[in-house]
Amino acid sequence: MIGKIHSIETCGTVDGPGLRYIVFMQGCLLRCQYCHNPDTWKIGEGKDISVEEIINDLKSYLPYFESSGGGITVSGGEPLLHLDFLTELFTRCKELGIHTTIDSSGGCFQEHPEFLRKLDKLLTLTDLVLLDIKQIDSEKHQALTGLRNDHILTFAKYLSNKQIPIWVRHVLVPGISDDVSDLKKLRLFIDQLDNVDRVEVLPYHKLGVYKWKELGLDYPLEGVEPPSEESVKEAKTLLKSR
Repeated sequence: MIGKIHSIETCGTVDGPGLRYIVFMQGCLLRCQYCHNPDTWKIGEGKDISVEEIINDLKSYLPYFESSGGGITVSGGEPLLHLDFLTELFTRCKELGIHTTIDSSGGCFQEHPEFLRKLDKLLTLTDLVLLDIKQIDSEKHQALTGLRNDHILTFAKYLSNKQIPIWVRHVLVPGISDDVSDLKKLRLFIDQLDNVDRVEVLPYHKLGVYKWKELGLDYPLEGVEPPSEESVKEAKTLLKSR
């Protein structure tokens, strides 16, 4: 099984528990204005890398996983565009006792029976989902990402019904995703879910701006600065568990 891979990070520390081997898949349906990996957007590009190649490389990191409680995280782009590849990869990982995590925006989730059949198979091999909820308001979500969020919220509920543990992640962008009323609505939505192990507030940063320029793209958030420590603290307080 060959996958379209953008890149691999071998010792990640922020995308799941412990030290993580992170596979960034190529392709995404969202066009987030603050995306720090716009070079992952185009579907069909990326390096052709086999499951076997990843597993062979991954094996050398097993001692680090065991000592830190880490494992593999598949991110992107959007990993759920590659259900067959992830299923084979996670099957091999489970044979080695490796903790498996998917970092997803849910942007390609659909309730078509064939998609759900493949997704259900993958979820039996998945220990954790890092679910990015970028904006709770659907119109604001469309302005920020190019798509409404109805199917993404349905995906969150689907994972809850399946009892797949999730970490909800919310990127805090001044003037875009830091409105108090929106954060309160997000908290109310999270309270409807039965599978949330953690809620993370991720402060907006500008580390990916140079990629936009290299790709000849106009950066939409030019002039927007990272949030203050105070606003991050307030968001964390508003999104705290009941």
